[in-house]
Amino acid sequence: MARYTGAVCRICRREGKKMYLKGDRCYTTKCAIDERNDEKRKGTPGQHGMARKKVSEYGMQLRAKQTARRYYGLLEGQFYHYFELATKMPGKAGENLLILLESRLDNVVYRLGFASSRAQARQLVLHKHFTVNGQKVNIPSYLLKSGDVVAFTEKARANETFKTLVEQNSGRTVPMWLSSDKENFKGTIERMPVRDDITLDVEEQLIVELYSK
Repeated sequence: MARYTGAVCRICRREGKKMYLKGDRCYTTKCAIDERNDEKRKGTPGQHGMARKKVSEYGMQLRAKQTARRYYGLLEGQFYHYFELATKMPGKAGENLLILLESRLDNVVYRLGFASSRAQARQLVLHKHFTVNGQKVNIPSYLLKSGDVVAFTEKARANETFKTLVEQNSGRTVPMWLSSDKENFKGTIERMPVRDDITLDVEEQLIVELYSK
């Protein structure tokens, strides 16, 4: 299955929650599901979006998995690969899964406020605008560990576009497991995240139940 390239606002409407997939727009009243939007669209996309449907146990598990997968912009095969890794780690598989997803380079770039969305962060990484511990890395799925330093390349730091981008996202809260030095365009993984650090509206236990069938 190819990567989704349609309107990302439809994804938020499908899951019924704000997923911050479109960058700055998600923080304004222009968001399609923002409570402050007088023209807020109700129901899921499609002809039968307003129909009331009874959701089965499988349906709830599927929605939990789709929500998590869409938060991080992953394909089905990629997402299942992380689940397999999570089951081999000590601890709870669901929590391990979210920790793995959070430690991806593209997600950390977004969390540090160096990109307006995970999709933009992925693009910036692919275009070799970031280094990890001084070495250029262009793999969005690169898994970071405690102590790693993520920074813009020297060329990117001199670019006014990136300076403006960082300034625009300076008001976003950086998670406690990260430290951001926006003046020097770099951030550090102070420690690996724990479940309480991950504020996404995801029921990871339902994902485990789905894949355990």
